[in-house]
Amino acid sequence: MPVNSFNDYPMTWKPDRQTLKRPIYLSLASQLEQDIRLGLLPPGTKLPPQRELADFLDINFTTITRAYKICELKGLLHARTGSGTFVTPQAAQTVTISLAGMQQECIDLGLVASYEETNTLTLPILRQVARSQRLESLLTYACPDGMPAHKQAGIYWLQHLGLHTDPEHIALVSGTQNGLVICLSALFSPGDRIAVDRYTYANLIELAKLYHLQLIPIDGDAQGMSAASLAAHCQLHPIQGIYLMPSCSNPTTIRISTARREELAEVIRRYRLIFLEDDIHAFLTADILPDYQGPMVNLVPEQGIYICGTSKSICSGLRVAYLAGGETFREPLLKALFNINVKTSALDSEVITQLIRSGQIWKIIARKFSLAQTANDCFNAIFPQAVQGHPLSFFRWLPIACQQPGIIVEQQLLTKGIRVYHSDRFLCGNAAPQKYLRISLATTADLAELKKGLGILADYIASE
Repeated sequence: MPVNSFNDYPMTWKPDRQTLKRPIYLSLASQLEQDIRLGLLPPGTKLPPQRELADFLDINFTTITRAYKICELKGLLHARTGSGTFVTPQAAQTVTISLAGMQQECIDLGLVASYEETNTLTLPILRQVARSQRLESLLTYACPDGMPAHKQAGIYWLQHLGLHTDPEHIALVSGTQNGLVICLSALFSPGDRIAVDRYTYANLIELAKLYHLQLIPIDGDAQGMSAASLAAHCQLHPIQGIYLMPSCSNPTTIRISTARREELAEVIRRYRLIFLEDDIHAFLTADILPDYQGPMVNLVPEQGIYICGTSKSICSGLRVAYLAGGETFREPLLKALFNINVKTSALDSEVITQLIRSGQIWKIIARKFSLAQTANDCFNAIFPQAVQGHPLSFFRWLPIACQQPGIIVEQQLLTKGIRVYHSDRFLCGNAAPQKYLRISLATTADLAELKKGLGILADYIASE
């Protein structure tokens, strides 16, 4: 059909045919990405059907299919069966969470730190390591996956959390985020599909874009991701992996129940999914809740990789996490670890190891439990309507009535002197009618600053 027959035809996106260069599908994908980044196609926009756009441009519809697919792999679009293709909620902005751009005078209720005042409890061990005769041996390339003593300390710590492994199947990596990068690069290929909670770890969303992976949102309830919904998606389209935070999901604070874990494990086994268990909050559950059953990966040991970072349990600045997996994944993970890291800092690992060996870790955790309890009590008194997830979570999930875009809500709160993160940052797939704010309880300098920030937030919500 000639292009000019569409001159007055209503379409949500009319790319400029004259600017397209060969290969057309790449040029078209580039133009689509640019229009999304510039805000010309806002989140939620339904794109023209592929055949309709092909007629408009007078090209083969498979060219449109390829262009849409490229943008889908970048996380810019998502297809809804029977409804069409839509711009994703996070497409026009990065959802990466960090301290970048943070105003000094702003109260930070966004980034989830780990009660940094407890870092003083690490100082005696830091000084001890600095004076150690072993110090020079920590500064070499030796033992890329972790020194034997460091592995043994990790095995002891993971055993406390209910996971049993051995030196051949554990490696030290530079924090949980680094562990995820290693797993994604080693075990998945561009275009692979990974099941996640509808609201999931924001930085995983960015990593999926970076590695051109598709995150498939699976709905759930107060017990965690729905096993029935996961199975239905696996039947509809092949899914290669699944990512979960069973002890305390970020951002929702949900702890997956024992029954739901078993249901999910059955689906993981049936469809041979690679299971990534991010258990950074395991220490909150293993030491507090009487019905703790250990890591979920124990139910699917040959299909799972267990990542347990120490940034929340011990110290956020010491970038150490333990990566444990079955024999199937050993070689590809070690290869990716070396290619990405060369090795994890043995100096950081030595400090963590000595904190575990000396027993100082228990003093740190006990102090964090006390601070988390006080912070949660404060939050509950002000916001009793919040989602009741893990009782000692370092963050909370607060439903709000405001229907403005998340970036607008965040900017409005910044002008009032607080930083929080809207649920749009964590959302995969379709926009949801209920909106939330994720509130960090573990980042302010003290309880007084936390109360002040929560007070500002309460006033804002009341005014909406």
